[in-house]
Amino acid sequence: MNIRPVRYDHPDAVKLNEQVQLEYDERYGDGGDVTPLDADMFDPPSGLYLLAYDARDRPVGTGGWRNQDAAGDFGYTQGDAEIKRMYVVREARGLGLARRILAALEESARAAGRSRMVLETGDKQPEAIALYLSSGYAPCEKFGHYRTYESSRCYAKALTPNGT
Repeated sequence: MNIRPVRYDHPDAVKLNEQVQLEYDERYGDGGDVTPLDADMFDPPSGLYLLAYDARDRPVGTGGWRNQDAAGDFGYTQGDAEIKRMYVVREARGLGLARRILAALEESARAAGRSRMVLETGDKQPEAIALYLSSGYAPCEKFGHYRTYESSRCYAKALTPNGT
């Protein structure tokens, strides 16, 4: 697998984003994730968007982070980096790809001076919840677009300088 940085509006990123939206709709039946996102949010040094490609150069996974700071009443903390659009196509699941993308995102956010990685997922995504818990994330106070939804689950992990 080859993981490379791209813009959030890269054609392969758009293709996988459409696929993840379909999966959200299958699981939750509400048309997908409507969190407002813009390609510029993921541009370094304020964020990063990654695409994973298989040996035949097909896009098979994505993930990104964007700066979030304490502004408004969305529940973010100064220094937060928010993970968005973590997704691996069904055919590539179980190969450790999501874990590799997650580690690369954490390292990038740490290098950019962010102090905490946060993410929101839903109660109908047990695989995602298991990944985050096994990667050192802990439940935290709800934040973001879906903070008032009962099905929302929020997690956080400190980004310490030494990577632990």
